[in-house]
Amino acid sequence: MRLDPPRPREGTGTRTASTRTGAAISTCTASGTTLPGNQLAAGAARRFLRAALADWTSQGLPEAAAFTEQVVDDAILLVSELVTNAVIHAGTTVDVLCRLETRAQAAAEAFGDSGAREPGLVIEVSDQYPARVLRGDDRPDPGDHREGGRGLQLVAALSDAWGISYRRDRKTVWCRLDLTGPPPAAGSEESEDESEEPLRRGLRAAEILAPAPSGSARKADSDWINRGSLSFLAEASDLLAGQLDEDNVAVLATQLLVPRLADWCAVWLYGTGGRPRLSSVWHGAEHRIDGLRAVLEKTPPPPGLRSGTRLGGAMPWPWPATDDMWEHGGALAVPLVAAGRWHGTLLLGRTGLLGLPGEVVGLVEDFGRRVALAVDTARQYARQAMISTVLQRGLLPPAAGRIPGVDHAVVYEPTAGDWVGGDFYDLFPAGDGRWCFALGDVCGNGPEAASLTGIARPVLRLLAREGYGVPDVLDRLNKALADEAATALIGETGDWEGGQARFLSLLYGEIVPYATGRGARCTLASAGHPLPLVLTPDGRVREAASPQMLLGIGDDTRYDCESFDLTPGETLLCVTDGVTERRRGHRQFDDDDGLAAALGGCVGLNAVAVAERIRRAVHEYDDAPPADDLALLVLQAR
Repeated sequence: MRLDPPRPREGTGTRTASTRTGAAISTCTASGTTLPGNQLAAGAARRFLRAALADWTSQGLPEAAAFTEQVVDDAILLVSELVTNAVIHAGTTVDVLCRLETRAQAAAEAFGDSGAREPGLVIEVSDQYPARVLRGDDRPDPGDHREGGRGLQLVAALSDAWGISYRRDRKTVWCRLDLTGPPPAAGSEESEDESEEPLRRGLRAAEILAPAPSGSARKADSDWINRGSLSFLAEASDLLAGQLDEDNVAVLATQLLVPRLADWCAVWLYGTGGRPRLSSVWHGAEHRIDGLRAVLEKTPPPPGLRSGTRLGGAMPWPWPATDDMWEHGGALAVPLVAAGRWHGTLLLGRTGLLGLPGEVVGLVEDFGRRVALAVDTARQYARQAMISTVLQRGLLPPAAGRIPGVDHAVVYEPTAGDWVGGDFYDLFPAGDGRWCFALGDVCGNGPEAASLTGIARPVLRLLAREGYGVPDVLDRLNKALADEAATALIGETGDWEGGQARFLSLLYGEIVPYATGRGARCTLASAGHPLPLVLTPDGRVREAASPQMLLGIGDDTRYDCESFDLTPGETLLCVTDGVTERRRGHRQFDDDDGLAAALGGCVGLNAVAVAERIRRAVHEYDDAPPADDLALLVLQAR
């Protein structure tokens, strides 16, 4: 097999180009399109390719004479499989490019280029997921970075050359069909030597995946079941296991069966109380999907279907009668049962048969069990995600309200999209005209760190509302964290983090607005936390606190505070180390006072704009996403 690199894509439309390579002259006509990454992409790709081939034929190109029925069928199958693979594995928009490579034979002979490549049809399918490395059709190798799956096994079998190109922003899988004119006559030496030609022209996809001797279609189907069922089920299990959304499972299930084992397929899912919902419908002829869906929605299969005494066994199902009345056939209903729960029903049909063969029924039942397990797993994941979200939202502070004389803004971004991580913030009224604020960072991140966040914030609020000042609040919280009772309270968190999860850096302070409604008196202290910065209206930046010991190190530590006036127009910026220690190679965002420089450029901005400017500067510091929780609090005196 030749693995020639694909030619660069130059855009959509049709073009003709000539290039001189060595002693040969080649010309290339191409047509391209961009398709959405959904279930309709494969059908659109097939229609696009047919239109391109018809256009080139109508132009009278000499190479178009080699567009035999076999070449067209192979090309249609290849583009369908490549686009399907791209949609399933990448899920992005898909670019399809078809190139008709021609060769000026007279020029080739004049230059003496006896090794010139034959004319050929090249199909390129690109997605926007370059990081996805797929397997090829051979046994996986640890150092092998080729893409694969059933679709590329077909590509390897049908094409004369194929390959994969990885770029920074896309991945391209391409294949080439040589246009060598009519096939050799039957019985000739070339046609009999199958060991040198991997194409096996004329075989259907099922026969390529599970080679069978020639015979009737029924025998081919039987051999497909006998030889290819394990491969099919293994691939299905692998693809279904990667889906954590029940509707994605349903869509994937229908597209795995059509057209391999059925002409149409549908999946009903049962929600709370057993109410059925038609999750996915797929037909080999895309224009019939809407009509099929409309008919199926009228007669949903009830939960509790049984085939005799077998739970989850397939049973015959009435053929849906649509307005266009396409050819009738046999249909099956397969209950989706897993862990004793009835999750839905899989319906499928195949035209031209009064009933499906027994071996096909058995394979479909095995497939249905895998779909049911995938739906059950997706629903368990959804329930756990919902519980986690509710608990994490409970750790977030309520809205602070409006502080007299002071505007505020908060940015809070936990790692990996969690609701709560190791960083936390709070801003609340403490009585007697005082407003308290806190910005903390627990050692670590994720759920373990969030468990300590759930302890620190209520303690802070309780102490502040009891009337304790800034130093006393830090002293008492430090003792609580250093005490063995606190370690017992957070369970095994200390063990998970090597005994360090009870350590906490904290910036804590209180604001007393002036009676005039302009500005406020600010008192704060920093316990092992990045120091707060004050921006004056004339652009000067100064530190507003002194560094002190982390909380939780020892119960005999005493903390001091500093007080200052936050005058109208001045801005107080408080951040966690997710801001100051944002990395780019060996450097950090706050090296050479990078945070102060960024804040100095915020003169004239309000609190919300300052917070957004700093957040954007942190994100733009490196192309990679932040690796730590990020939180910042802005207080600006009016």
